[in-house]
Amino acid sequence: MTQAADSAVEGTGAGADLSILIAGAGATGGAFGTYLQEAGRDVTFLLRQSRAATVRAEGLRFTAPDADRTNQVDVITAEELESAPRTFDLVIIAVKAGGLDSVIDDIAPAVGEQTLIIPFLNGMAQIEKLQNRYPGQVLGGFVKIVGTIRDGAVVQLTNLAVMTIGDLHGAQVPTRISEALDVPGFKLQTVDGIIDGLWEKWTFIAAAGVVTCLFRAPVGAIMEAGGRSHVRTIVDELEAVAATAGHPVSEASHAMTLKMLTEDGSAFTSSLYRDVSAGLPSETEHILGDLALKAAELGVATPLLDLTLVQLRAGEAQKRP
Repeated sequence: MTQAADSAVEGTGAGADLSILIAGAGATGGAFGTYLQEAGRDVTFLLRQSRAATVRAEGLRFTAPDADRTNQVDVITAEELESAPRTFDLVIIAVKAGGLDSVIDDIAPAVGEQTLIIPFLNGMAQIEKLQNRYPGQVLGGFVKIVGTIRDGAVVQLTNLAVMTIGDLHGAQVPTRISEALDVPGFKLQTVDGIIDGLWEKWTFIAAAGVVTCLFRAPVGAIMEAGGRSHVRTIVDELEAVAATAGHPVSEASHAMTLKMLTEDGSAFTSSLYRDVSAGLPSETEHILGDLALKAAELGVATPLLDLTLVQLRAGEAQKRP
């Protein structure tokens, strides 16, 4: 069952007074954090020293299709948190996979016995790592938003902004948490089957990564080159992993994936492809490498996923001195 809320009344309800720590002020943390703060929530951003200095001096600029504003926000660094520990009611992790391990350590002084943690990362590895470190305090979650960082500003490129959360074992999300996160600016969904949702998104993100990284092109160019049948094979291959793991992709999600990855003339590329093409640190191992390991454990053959990993790892090897 899914429950959705488009917006709550600002400053009301049991969740209005919750203290929220958001690790990261990138496209995800910066956008959702801005909406939460503007709705009167008690929000603090945990940032690297350089980013913290900039945000303290200039504020956090946020632009969306209908807005452009700069807010003064509360900021703390890992060093400051360690020297003066302060626990929060809710910790949201909104960093890329490369920063996950350090963030797991950084948030330790902020996690009390009643603190709940929601990671918004692609894949599933973050769930296991956080559960091992903070057992019984982790919720599942994922977001849908199209955004980037541009000249230090958080930029939301479309009106799409959805946050989905759920208990990892199917229990109800605490009311204080759902009320705290139910604010204007984005849609909040609480679901019973959050693990299914996490697998579904992981499968799509991985399929998009394999398609665009293997063929090194946007979707439209791949279609023009005759890649349609190969894309279908990739999608089927990766969805077989999810199905064997006990989390089959829904027909609606399957149709959406095929539509996005086989659309004639589409300029769509995956974030993984964009990072690799730009020579930036990528989530190759977190998204594709971890899925390949899971497939091997389950005995599911993934030749196109494996081929893509060889290509990407070879590219990384060439960068090493």
